[in-house]
Amino acid sequence: MATVTLEQEINPWEAQAARFDFAARKLNLDDGLWRVLRYPSREIIVHFPVAMDNGRIEVFTGYRVQHSQARGPGKGGIRYSPDVTLDEVRALASWMTWKCAVVNIPFGGAKGGVICDPKKMSQGELERMTRRYTAEIIEFLGPEKDVPAPDVNTNEQTMAWIMDTYSMHMRQTVTAVVTGKPLNIGGSRGRREATGRGIMVVCDEALKYLGIQREGCRVIVQGFGNVGSNAARLMQERGYKIIGIGEYDGGLFNPNGIEIGALEDHKLRNGTVLGFRGAEPMPTAELLTTECEILIPAATENVITSRNAENIKARIVCEGANGPTTAVADEILADKKIFIIPDILANAGGVTASYFEWVQDRQGYFWKESEVNERLGSILAEAFDDVTRYAEAHAVNNRIAAYMLAIDRVAFTIKQRGIYA
Repeated sequence: MATVTLEQEINPWEAQAARFDFAARKLNLDDGLWRVLRYPSREIIVHFPVAMDNGRIEVFTGYRVQHSQARGPGKGGIRYSPDVTLDEVRALASWMTWKCAVVNIPFGGAKGGVICDPKKMSQGELERMTRRYTAEIIEFLGPEKDVPAPDVNTNEQTMAWIMDTYSMHMRQTVTAVVTGKPLNIGGSRGRREATGRGIMVVCDEALKYLGIQREGCRVIVQGFGNVGSNAARLMQERGYKIIGIGEYDGGLFNPNGIEIGALEDHKLRNGTVLGFRGAEPMPTAELLTTECEILIPAATENVITSRNAENIKARIVCEGANGPTTAVADEILADKKIFIIPDILANAGGVTASYFEWVQDRQGYFWKESEVNERLGSILAEAFDDVTRYAEAHAVNNRIAAYMLAIDRVAFTIKQRGIYA
């Protein structure tokens, strides 16, 4: 393996490209299609002014990257963070292409972001910034073009502002332009819990596949936001034992299991998991290397790297976040025979439920939550089956199998459509 610096290792675009190249080589992908799929089809960078509460004008930089729309409209979240970079948005857009293809839904991949610190902004400033960012990229959005969703530091309210801004410009209400909206303006039941529920579904499938009992199965979850908290609560209800919860400001450990409902109430009251009496404090870095059956990194990229991969003691790593494991760490985990459920499969519950929301908006007919959950479960169980069968057939690990399956599906579509000249 070529030597890489830590900076190269944790660059999300490099990490995505390394996996893509490896999978494409295994598939003997045609050179032309390789070039088509390796790079995004469109990258939009906007610099736009926003009037702040103190009367000053601030200029923000926003991105929207559309990686592929071969199989349908672009689909992907919008994140607000001081750390947003074009490389990160590029990587996330391409991951979305592969994720939608793995679960076989008719979307391509896109992603967006604005460089800002939402924690230092008022609600009014966030609304004005969101509306202006939407207006700047409006010609590239639409139910048939590109459909945003919530991501890091964005939520249902952000989506409502985007939907309203788009609708004002179109002079008609267009609910299907975004997903992850509030229920009363075209949101879907079950959407909020969908990513966490999907994690539970693929963990269930992995236990069946590996012949491990669910009762007493020890789980550690890193990240207790929407994804991590829903996964932890649903899995606890299903009989898993959640022994560790890690957050950016510290973690909790209880070998007998943490009561997730009580922890959610504690976090809601105090804004942190710290100080919770039902578990002992433990640094999150230490939790990651604590013995368990399932480790769920459900926060940010680059949590498992060459620096700690050797010490991971989980039997299964289920990637709730996008890109939590670097390519170098992948090889170390493979040597340790750790079963990986890769991000483009593990956290695809969110985009699958987003697809359901888009379908319901376009039909003007909304499903019961039980129907959403049932359809979600069957799509993810089938995708898990597809990926593990592909891994066995091609003698590769699950991540490369997921990439190969996804690239194969997208490349096949492009070949069928042909190249417009």
